[in-house]
Amino acid sequence: MLDDLKDLATSPWAHWLALLLLCLAYLQGAIDKLRDFPGAIAEMRHFGLRPAAPLAAATIAFELAASFMVLAHVHRWLGALALASFTVLANLLADRFWKLPKPERRLVANAFFEHWGLAGGFLLVAWHDLGGRHVF
Repeated sequence: MLDDLKDLATSPWAHWLALLLLCLAYLQGAIDKLRDFPGAIAEMRHFGLRPAAPLAAATIAFELAASFMVLAHVHRWLGALALASFTVLANLLADRFWKLPKPERRLVANAFFEHWGLAGGFLLVAWHDLGGRHVF
């Protein structure tokens, strides 16, 4: 029974599903921005990013390209490191919970630390893809 579970968890499709789940937020974000490009521009302006339209377009292209790299195993490690870096930068820009009043702070703080976990997942993908070995 335990061996069956281990075989299932280490199957190629489970590995790809895990990668898809890691990339899903970026794929959804890119598709959402494509469907509402004026909203994507407004989001860039909200965070003080200028020029907003080219940055929105670049973000869409980046999210799609880096996700493709991870999912298609095309320099997966590079796509994973790019998404980890993007996540950290976007997190520091968008989820500044320490600047919010107490009632609003908890939800944004949760999102802040969840994004660190997501970045860590991408670091593990890069580490594994580059041949990392267990040290613990």
